[in-house]
Amino acid sequence: MPAYHSTFLASTADTHLVGNMAILPLRTKYRGPAYPSNDDYDIIDEILDLYRANSFFRNFEIKGPADRTLIYGILFVSQCLTQLKSTTNADEAMRILNTLAVSPFSVPGDPMFPMNSLYMPPKDRNELDFLRGYLSQFRQELAARLIARIYAENSSAPNKYWLAFTRRKFMNKQL
Repeated sequence: MPAYHSTFLASTADTHLVGNMAILPLRTKYRGPAYPSNDDYDIIDEILDLYRANSFFRNFEIKGPADRTLIYGILFVSQCLTQLKSTTNADEAMRILNTLAVSPFSVPGDPMFPMNSLYMPPKDRNELDFLRGYLSQFRQELAARLIARIYAENSSAPNKYWLAFTRRKFMNKQL
């Protein structure tokens, strides 16, 4: 059974590339270089929808630049879930994941980035700064929407069905 790929592979009108990673529009409240999305469904919604299904796969065939953005998002969601415990309430989770989202992180092309074999580095310093800003905004929005999903029913404890995926490693990698 093949893994689930991004539905944004076909949309090239709004797609900008840095290296070989798609910079897709976001519906976000955080400041950054991302293009605003007019759609109700963006890449962050897709990552949250496909995370649990794709986390079972050790291999993932990349079909386009949007899949690279999907992979990065899935790996970040996995990193977020490992930071949460079953006793963490929603306010504390927001603090933890916001800190994680804005803390220094490696981007494609950095020596510490775990998947440099799949991602091309940015061409120059401007693209690197743009990518770092986009990924920072991307990570903040993804963390906020993840919290909204896993604390939808109960703000005092996360959904146990989401936390059950903390042991899974998508593609045997982590950020």
